[in-house]
Amino acid sequence: MRVLFAGTPSAAVPALEAVASSRHELVAVLTRPDARAGRGRTATASAVRVAAERLGVPVLTPARLRDAGVAQLLADLAPDVAAVVAYGALVPPDLLTLPEHGWVNLHFSVLPAWRGAAPVQHAVIAGDEVTGATTFRLDEGLDTGPCFGLLTETIRPRDTAGDLLGRLAVAGSSLLVRTLDGIADGELVAVPQPLEGVSLAPKLTADDARVRWDHPAQAVDRRVRGCTPTPGAWTTLPDGSRLGLGPVRPVDEVLEPGLVRVGRQEVLVGTATTAVRLGEVAAPGRRAMPAADWARGARLPEGTVLGGAGGTASSAGARETP
Repeated sequence: MRVLFAGTPSAAVPALEAVASSRHELVAVLTRPDARAGRGRTATASAVRVAAERLGVPVLTPARLRDAGVAQLLADLAPDVAAVVAYGALVPPDLLTLPEHGWVNLHFSVLPAWRGAAPVQHAVIAGDEVTGATTFRLDEGLDTGPCFGLLTETIRPRDTAGDLLGRLAVAGSSLLVRTLDGIADGELVAVPQPLEGVSLAPKLTADDARVRWDHPAQAVDRRVRGCTPTPGAWTTLPDGSRLGLGPVRPVDEVLEPGLVRVGRQEVLVGTATTAVRLGEVAAPGRRAMPAADWARGARLPEGTVLGGAGGTASSAGARETP
């Protein structure tokens, strides 16, 4: 089949490479326009664009799929199917039927669980033990289309969202190609999603990544891992500035929520249950470093409490049922 691939971040690159190496013809790659990133706000190409150019595949970067001329441009490519992995924008209804076999999306959850932009992060934050990936046909709903195939993946006790997404991206790339093969051979029929077990996974905000020390240690641990590497977990110092947090580890000791205890080789912070041991932290304007090294330089006074006042309880990781 003639395949149009749509994707943007690095998690979509394994799927792009798998499609390029498959028996199908990769006619073009659709990705988001270059975005400004870093302190210098330099225009940076998406990971998918970089990979596509390395593969020698034509790249399309429309600002919006509704823009004039985009539909005709895609029609001229005459794709039999469009494969989608984290493209980052909605496909207009009039384009959904443009390829004969529609748009086949690789989503990093076992649908209907965790529909939305951040399924992996929400699965970690919620404490799920198993997640996976699903291929399905896009429709006008939010990840509601009928499914072709799925795989499952165990969430390991120390997984960050980045660790888990990396494994799913590789495993999911094979699932996507198998799905395209099955569609081409006429062996796959899309099956409607179950009505039960729906949960939503909206994009995480900076406020979602703020650690609430009055939550249990396990919840703090999961939130930090679920927000690593993005959007990045954080707390506040007594002066109100932000302290970035890498993954933490629950320990058996008990401290008041937010209370810091600095030892020779560790820094503990209290939660609603037991304390957690900080891993790497990033002070304002500084690179990440071991928490013990930071604490020695910061010379925190005894009785220092992280988190300060204010902030509302986050709903990230809470399951919702329409």
